[in-house]
This record gives sequence, C-alpha cells and structure tokens, in this order.
Amino acid sequence: MITKIERRAKIKYRVRNKISGTTERPRMSVFRSNKQIYVQIINDLTGTTLVSASSLGLETCPKKEQAAKVGELIAQKALEAGITTVVFDRNGYLYHGRVKEVADAARNGGLKF
Repeated sequence: MITKIERRAKIKYRVRNKISGTTERPRMSVFRSNKQIYVQIINDLTGTTLVSASSLGLETCPKKEQAAKVGELIAQKALEAGITTVVFDRNGYLYHGRVKEVADAARNGGLKF
C-alpha cells in the first residue's frame, strides 16, 4: 500500500520532469504544511530563489485567507523584481483549497501562468 508521502513524491517527480524554471519564466513552487504556506519563485538554471513569501507572521485568520494573502504578496514582490510570467509548480499537492487560493491570488495580483 502506498502512503500519502510516497504518493505525493511520485506526483512531484512526474510534474518536475515536465516543468522547470528559466530566466524568462521562473518556477513558482508552493509548499504547504499543516499550519503555514510558503511560496518561492525559482530560477532552475542557476538554482537560485528570486522571490519568496510565506504566511509566517501574518495575523491569525483562516488558512485559505492566509493563502490568498501570500499569493498577493508573492505577486507584488515578483512584479517589483521584474517578473511577470511564471510556471506554476503545485509540488505534488492537489490543485484545490489553499494551493488554488495562492494561484488565484497571484493571478489577480498580476502574475501570468
């Protein structure tokens, strides 16, 4: 029987084989824990994180609202850094709930993916 962690690792491997971040279109990677959500914009050619944002330090509110605020924050920071288009990496998570909230908020903030 496959555990949750093994299932996510298989999905993550499959997704990462298809996408990678370049200088023109860096990869926007989402990581969610039980309490927080973290987003990084990464250039895979050089292996550097260009911009990052997380829900650490945000006031306590429902997790979906935190995710939306993180999405807006990453979009704002990315636009300040001159990044307008990204490749979305859901990191093996299903595209719903907090992951979807981050993506929608980033799109509304001006990022294209």
